[in-house]
Amino acid sequence: MSCPACGNNVTPGERFCRVCGREVAASGSFPATGGPLATSGKAIASLVCGLFFFFLPASIVAVILGHLSLSDIRKSAGQLKGDGMAIAGLVLGYIGVAFIPIILIMAAIAIPNLLRARIAANESSAAASVRTLNTAEVSYSASHANVGYTCSLSDLSDLIDRNLASGRKNGYVYELSGCVPGDSGAIAKYQVVAYPITQNTTGMRAFCSDESDIIKVGPKGSAQDCLENGSPPE
Repeated sequence: MSCPACGNNVTPGERFCRVCGREVAASGSFPATGGPLATSGKAIASLVCGLFFFFLPASIVAVILGHLSLSDIRKSAGQLKGDGMAIAGLVLGYIGVAFIPIILIMAAIAIPNLLRARIAANESSAAASVRTLNTAEVSYSASHANVGYTCSLSDLSDLIDRNLASGRKNGYVYELSGCVPGDSGAIAKYQVVAYPITQNTTGMRAFCSDESDIIKVGPKGSAQDCLENGSPPE
């Protein structure tokens, strides 16, 4: 018996044509007409998941469904189609499986470097801001001779930027304290400190100074430690 679709010889007992997959009827002959081939739902799902290959779970699902759909298509003896979509889903899935770990490795390398760079920038800003506060205290004292220095950042708001006057800037907290009056009654001493808002995240070291205008560094990140044990930066 010959297959009407491709002309291949089909032996008795075979359910499908080995060449084109045309189904043999139960009577042992080919149906007069054949319906349209069904598309594998797994192949469609594999392709859809593969389009989202930048998400690792979607890539894994695309690979699994792609292999399952190709297996189903082969076993259907031509009654299922969609092998192109299954292969496309497989390719996209494998790209995602290979690509995502590379991104994660790059992120694991880059994030600590970015954090260190951010900490270094915040510390540099903190040291400069302490110097700015010293300069502002001198200007304030000169224009308020009967008051002297101040322990209120708001008093310096006309001399420093708004963020610094609020007491928080670039990951650091700024405080004025230790105001002590001199013989004339005007404040003759003060202390300024800058310490990280979050230790080891927004900064590592603390910075401090006083009326001497010498800036010291506290490696522990503590304002009190900086005032008591800090040393000038190297």
